[in-house]
Amino acid sequence: MIKIKDVSMKFNLGIEKNNSLKSTIINIISLKNKKKSEDFWALKNITFNIEKGEVVGIIGSNGAGKSTLLKVVSGVMKPTKGSVEVNGVISPMIELGAGFDPELTARENIYLNGAILGYSKKFLEEKFDDIVEFSELKDFLDAPVKNFSSGMTAKLAFSIATVVNPEILIVDEILSVGDIKFQEKSKNKMMSMIKGGTTVLYVSHSLSSIEELCDKVIWIEKGELVKIGKAKDICKNYYEYQLKNN
Repeated sequence: MIKIKDVSMKFNLGIEKNNSLKSTIINIISLKNKKKSEDFWALKNITFNIEKGEVVGIIGSNGAGKSTLLKVVSGVMKPTKGSVEVNGVISPMIELGAGFDPELTARENIYLNGAILGYSKKFLEEKFDDIVEFSELKDFLDAPVKNFSSGMTAKLAFSIATVVNPEILIVDEILSVGDIKFQEKSKNKMMSMIKGGTTVLYVSHSLSSIEELCDKVIWIEKGELVKIGKAKDICKNYYEYQLKNN
């Protein structure tokens, strides 16, 4: 279903996100003089396979490369080295609401974000009421998303992304969005997908949710693969590692 072989991802920390003419000229002039130390390898020679229907957790410390790995698998980023083979339609829930236009209403963003995810207008019209009901935002449909709280935005995005059962679900900490009631709804929705045979790649700092949901776990630190194994065993190893290093 998913085959990751010798994947590495490099970022250049010396390139600042500044679009001024002055900074652009400085970057061009100094490009040849940038040191290798400015190259940051977020992932280093990562290799693993995920079979159809598996629910796999990814754990690691902050900055370990977890989110970068999800973006590489989902096709948002192309790895610097290595190969990524994915067989199946992916529904990535990595940055909920990233495809929204804040100036548009919730109603308009349902169609916009749905189109970005590959849903047809006809399909969205048929599923519109289901999306609204699950999001619990019926009273805010004609309000601009820029006026939404982060929790409201995440609820709407989650409801759109999960209106169908994808073959592969890629999840980054989304079960903590919204209030406690919505978190439980999100968890139940994800469980129904898992029972339906959806392959899941799930990143979370909550070891209890990882153990509860996942068949196996991939542990990475500083961009390197540490261990792959049964969820209970790897979570225990990771917990002990955290105790020793904090």
